[in-house]
Amino acid sequence: MNSVALPTLTSLLEILPLSHIAQLEAQNRQEQLTKPRGSLGRLEGLSIQLAGVQGHAKPAIAGKAVVVCAGDHGVADAGVSAYPPEVTPAMVLNFLGGGAAVSAIARAVGAKVYVLDAGVNADLPAHPQLYVRKTRKATGNIALEPAMTRDQAIFAMLGGAEIAQIAIQDGANMIAAGDMGIGNTTPAAAITAQITGKSVRDIVGRGTGVDDAGLERKIAAVEQALARVQGGQNLDDPLEVLAQLGGLEIAAAVGVMLQGARSRVAVVLDGFIMASAALIAAALNPLVKEYLFASHFSQEKGHRIQLEHLALEPLFDYGLRLGEGTGALLAMPTLEAAARTLTEMATFAEASVPDQESNTDLE
Repeated sequence: MNSVALPTLTSLLEILPLSHIAQLEAQNRQEQLTKPRGSLGRLEGLSIQLAGVQGHAKPAIAGKAVVVCAGDHGVADAGVSAYPPEVTPAMVLNFLGGGAAVSAIARAVGAKVYVLDAGVNADLPAHPQLYVRKTRKATGNIALEPAMTRDQAIFAMLGGAEIAQIAIQDGANMIAAGDMGIGNTTPAAAITAQITGKSVRDIVGRGTGVDDAGLERKIAAVEQALARVQGGQNLDDPLEVLAQLGGLEIAAAVGVMLQGARSRVAVVLDGFIMASAALIAAALNPLVKEYLFASHFSQEKGHRIQLEHLALEPLFDYGLRLGEGTGALLAMPTLEAAARTLTEMATFAEASVPDQESNTDLE
């Protein structure tokens, strides 16, 4: 397996703002390309953001990767999921065997899959794609106790950052975090409610497809978790929120996002679970938001609240609610197309095409 210099919490938060010079140069080039100005719509803004991320006016996507972070949850014992906890390790093996949705979509878009065991409640067999970085098997039941210690949360974050760094070293300059963990929409909802201040009932959704009784159990678990932490914890500290209410795979995903931003690569945001990780990452360093590209609207109703809080507009709504990084992967070709139009299209001068602002007939 590849190895990299291990990040520290301090180094992980050393994120620079986007290059405004590169963005200005990209904007100027956009205005000279052989098309009516603004005719590529959102692709133009995406290309300019990518220029700022990479630091030059002609961004290029060299490689794509998704780090699928896996972990189990004590709150799953409260009946908050339609599936039993044993599904988590089974799905990790499915990822490694190439039989999951994330595997198929990654092949379709030319992305590499890295699988991170951040806290699966099983001993998994060694595999070239599997990276084991865990200090415990599963979190505590957040309705009754902290999910993990602060040190365990930091360890999981640094594990995610390490695997992101390996993916970047392998050539990726567009990266996403994905998730696997039965019951993880419950801690994601708890994090979201705590950070945004929105109503629990406006955030908690059906996750894997629980019935009405299961939905009420989820709402009760989140409300109990939030009541447990009130008054006794420093919840102005995002790491404390993560340790009290989060998941090991969510913590690892925070590390993936921070490392991506620190390394000046595009970070593509998946659905509800990963948006809860983005809330933590942005609370730790708001500059991470400049590197985020939201892929889609999840069917989890709290996802819109998360994206509004992050001031992000997703690219599409396909009715997805799977996770794993699938939505993020589907967005990557669009982002690559945005970069290629900016970089590979000719300007009016280069193509010897007359540039007439009054000409709106070009298509």
